Amino acid sequence: MADPRGFLKVRERELPPNRPIEVRLRDWKDTHAHREEGQAFLKEQAGRCMDCGIPFCHQGCPLGNLIPEWNDLVWRGQWADAVERLHATNNFPEFTGRVCPAPCETSCVLGINQPAVTIKNVEVSIIDEAFERGLVTPQVPQRLTGSTVAVVGSGPAGLAAAQQLTRAGHTVVVYERDDAIGGLLRYGIPDFKLEKMHIDRRLEQMEAEGTRFRPGVAIGRDITWDALRRRFDAVVVATGATVPRELAVPGHELGGVHFAMDFLTPANKAAAGNPVGGAPSAEGKHVVIIGGGDTGSDCLGTSLRQGAASVTTLAIGKKPSLDRPASQPWPTDPIVFEVSTSHEEGGERSYLASTVEFVGGEDGNVRALKVAETEYLADGRRAPKEGTEREIPADLVLIAMGFTGPETGELVTQTGVELTTRGLVRRGDDYATSLPGVYATGDAGRGQSLIVWAIAEGRATAAAVDAYLQGGSELPAPVGPRTVALRG
Repeated sequence: MADPRGFLKVRERELPPNRPIEVRLRDWKDTHAHREEGQAFLKEQAGRCMDCGIPFCHQGCPLGNLIPEWNDLVWRGQWADAVERLHATNNFPEFTGRVCPAPCETSCVLGINQPAVTIKNVEVSIIDEAFERGLVTPQVPQRLTGSTVAVVGSGPAGLAAAQQLTRAGHTVVVYERDDAIGGLLRYGIPDFKLEKMHIDRRLEQMEAEGTRFRPGVAIGRDITWDALRRRFDAVVVATGATVPRELAVPGHELGGVHFAMDFLTPANKAAAGNPVGGAPSAEGKHVVIIGGGDTGSDCLGTSLRQGAASVTTLAIGKKPSLDRPASQPWPTDPIVFEVSTSHEEGGERSYLASTVEFVGGEDGNVRALKVAETEYLADGRRAPKEGTEREIPADLVLIAMGFTGPETGELVTQTGVELTTRGLVRRGDDYATSLPGVYATGDAGRGQSLIVWAIAEGRATAAAVDAYLQGGSELPAPVGPRTVALRG
């Protein structure tokens, strides 16, 4: 194990610093600075791991990451072994180490009476060090099975499934309707949280292993789903949950009211040097963001970098407590007040704010939001409280209320695949849909969820597809579908 007395000698939890706000708002680069202490700093923090008799961090992570093992290896400076143990359960730690909310840390046993181990930072440091040292190399299959698999969607679930199936010897083609591979990792998450070099270098490894990528191909339009099924021995639906949750209040049709991804996607393309004409911009505008989650935070950071005059984030519920609520004891993942790097940079946050109406001007564009205080009713519902209405100036409104499910119109029309009552692709315990040889993974069958669940399901789906094609599989299958998705 790591230093047996490490958690007693080093009681402080320390993370890498963020770049100065006035500096990072001038670019789209990672908000975190690189520490000069490097390995010495990491060794100290990794040494706080207790190597518990029952490591509850395993339970907190659906990938089943071997956290105590690679903490020990980092403490010993054995980087090659550390990245091998990290990759044993996670195809893309460079993604999870940057954008995952780290439920493993809220399950850390040390967190009972001390700040939890900096698991997420150790994880991302391992993979970054491994890339710098040339320890991440292609794992080319020793033989080809002769079977072909199409993966539709190139988010984390699709990429994980594709890499696992390629390494099992199948010929895998990944289709992406956008002009670049990566799904929401590419155009949904800003560079200040996930620089795209991390995606590109992983794709280089996957291409060297044999995975084939076809961006700019929309399955259902450019190639029908039935044609795809005839062309391949198996198909994996990994299209994500991209249908945004609407806010049906008066004035929602006004100009200047956009869903979050209609704002973030062109902004991320512009940051990559491919500006989109006519895209919404926050420059010089009073921006209101409806939704206090990660997507809302991304909209905030993007708006500030575009030069917004002001940014206000509205959340319909109560402000979470600073500490773990008594109703959410360890080792559960609690809802607590969080300050992201974007929140550090500026803007206002307003809680118990229910949007009543989008108020338009004579030009047909939004000019303000009418909001009211949220009232909790006896039956648990939330509603605007009469007599508390007020207006917030708004030239640009971004709805970041999450997603309701996948886009399934063409899939259902062309194949007749069964859906759940939630609009998700129905699947069994082996991720198989109602169509022979067609599997659903990630948010397409699960609903909006975390990146660690997407990768875990992608790996498990790959094992199911491999078993379907070969009669058995040695690929790991860390999780099964959520029962809520199966009951629908």
